[in-house]
Amino acid sequence: MANSALIIGCGYLGERVGRAWLGMGRSVHVLTRGRTELLKSQGFEPITGDVLNPESLRTLSAASTVLYAVGLDRSAGRSMRDVYVDGLRNILAALPAGGRFIYISSTSVYGQTDGSVVRETSVTEPLEENGRIVLDAERTLREFRPDATVLRFAGIYGPGRVLRRQPLLKGEPYIGDAEKWLNLIHVDDGVRAVLAAEYTTASEGGTFNIADDHPVTRREFYTELAKLLGAPSARFEPAPEPIREANRRISNASARECLGFVPEFPTFREGLGRV
Repeated sequence: MANSALIIGCGYLGERVGRAWLGMGRSVHVLTRGRTELLKSQGFEPITGDVLNPESLRTLSAASTVLYAVGLDRSAGRSMRDVYVDGLRNILAALPAGGRFIYISSTSVYGQTDGSVVRETSVTEPLEENGRIVLDAERTLREFRPDATVLRFAGIYGPGRVLRRQPLLKGEPYIGDAEKWLNLIHVDDGVRAVLAAEYTTASEGGTFNIADDHPVTRREFYTELAKLLGAPSARFEPAPEPIREANRRISNASARECLGFVPEFPTFREGLGRV
C-alpha cells in the first residue's frame, strides 16, 4: 500500500494525474473496463472491473491514495445516476479502509443565477438534474468516507478539449446570454490541484472549488477563442425564449489558502495558448 495509488476513472483528468504519479516513481493501479493493454503500455497496472458490477470489484486492494474521477460514458447505456451514485456506492463498499480518497465533483452543484461569487459555503441548489445527481453522489461519499477530499471542478479544458470549438469553426452562433459567466480550469492545473490536495493534510474531509482566478463572460471567451482558431468572428444570438440557467463566479480562494493551489494558467487567455 505504501506510496501506491489507485485511479477509478482514468479519463481526461485521471490519466494525466496518473502520469504525474508514474513520473514520481509510484505504483499506479487503474480500474478499467477494457483498456488493459493500452494502460499497461503506458506504465499503469490495470485492474479489470466495472463500478456497476460489484462482483468485478472484489480484487480491489488498499492504496495510499485513491482518485475517483469517473465520468459518464454515454455509449455504455447506463444513466448518470446509476454511474455517479450507485457506482460510487459499489466502490466505497468494495474498497478496504484506509488511505486518502480524493473525489472529483463539479461546480454544477451550485445553482446561483445572479452572477454572484460562489464559495464552498454557498447554497447548493442545482438547477438541473445533472447537478442534483452530482450533489447526491457527494452525499453518498460522505456517508462512507467523511474524511474524503471533494474537489468541485469548474469546466475543464485543455489539449483536445475546448468548449464549442467545432461550432465556432463552422461559424455557428452561440445561442443564449453572452454576458453570463464561464468558470474554467485548465486540465494541467486540475492535475496540480489533485496533487496539492493529496499532500495537504488540511484537505482531509474538506470540499474545495477548483477553478482559475478569473471567471470570464461567454462573449469574451468565444471572441478570443475564434481569433485563436482563425475561425469566423464569434456571433451571439438570444435564446428564442428566456432560459433560467446558472450564472455564477466560482471562487478558488479556499483552495489557494488551504491547499496552496496556485494555477499556472490564472485566466483563460494563458490557458488557451496550451490547447
